[in-house]
Amino acid sequence: MKNCWWLLLLISFNLAAQTDSTSQVHIDSLPKITACDSTTKSLNSEYAKPKPFGFITHVPNDMWQIAKSPFKKENTKGLIAVAISTGLLIPFDQAITDGVRDASRKIHLHDETDYTVVVKSGTTKIFKIPNNLNSGLYQMGEGGTSMMVAGGLFIYGKIAHDYRALQTASDLTETFITMGVTTQILKRISGRQSPFMSTQSGGAWHPFPSFHDYQTNTSNFDAFPSGHLATMMATVTVLTENYPEKKWLPYVGYSLIGLTGWAMINTEVHWIGDYPLALALGYISGKITCMRHKKPVKKMATL
Repeated sequence: MKNCWWLLLLISFNLAAQTDSTSQVHIDSLPKITACDSTTKSLNSEYAKPKPFGFITHVPNDMWQIAKSPFKKENTKGLIAVAISTGLLIPFDQAITDGVRDASRKIHLHDETDYTVVVKSGTTKIFKIPNNLNSGLYQMGEGGTSMMVAGGLFIYGKIAHDYRALQTASDLTETFITMGVTTQILKRISGRQSPFMSTQSGGAWHPFPSFHDYQTNTSNFDAFPSGHLATMMATVTVLTENYPEKKWLPYVGYSLIGLTGWAMINTEVHWIGDYPLALALGYISGKITCMRHKKPVKKMATL
């Protein structure tokens, strides 16, 4: 796991640079893109140069769109699915947590997080290297993974004048901020105990804790929903939306989300009931962010 950050950068460059030759049905007839082009064309969309600081200025509108999404008719089925799955899982949270931890012990998966801190500022660990598999999986959802992928795409985009890579880097940063703010608001509303802090089976709920209580005893209130999985789902959604020709992305992305979800239960940071809403938030955030700038490519007439 100690080379995971370099691996993420390599994946970012591969993601942006490698073209799926089987998906170029109508791209081959398009003019070659150069540094002077105002757009970069992909499989079924074209990308203009992203607006400076758009990943910040678009966040308020993203949050407004997320807040409105449950009330849209087309989202009714999704809302019902999230509500039902959350309602069904919460009563079994403690039993599932005990089962996951027991299964993890049988396969010798550590239940603690252990890191080698490389860079820190005061008590804040800026850069750390996981020392076991469980720690590596847990770290995948902390946001650093998304920012490393975004950084790799940004560097590639600047070097290759690839607006799709630059826009994707901006999208990832935008969803990272949006999910950070959105999940914090919901956590401060729900006030659910993390498993390792629980004072009762399934953890107690203390809705609307005071600002002081939340800041001084955060783990007693911040389990629901999972910010880790919301960020990971937003990241995977953005990548699959902007790179639809990369057929391996959903398989890798969703597998990592599942493994991270397992690791967080094993570490007693989250209950499985914290996940459905988090996954829905990440998916919606990624969709909203990408749909703002996606423009269909005009197909060339075939001879």
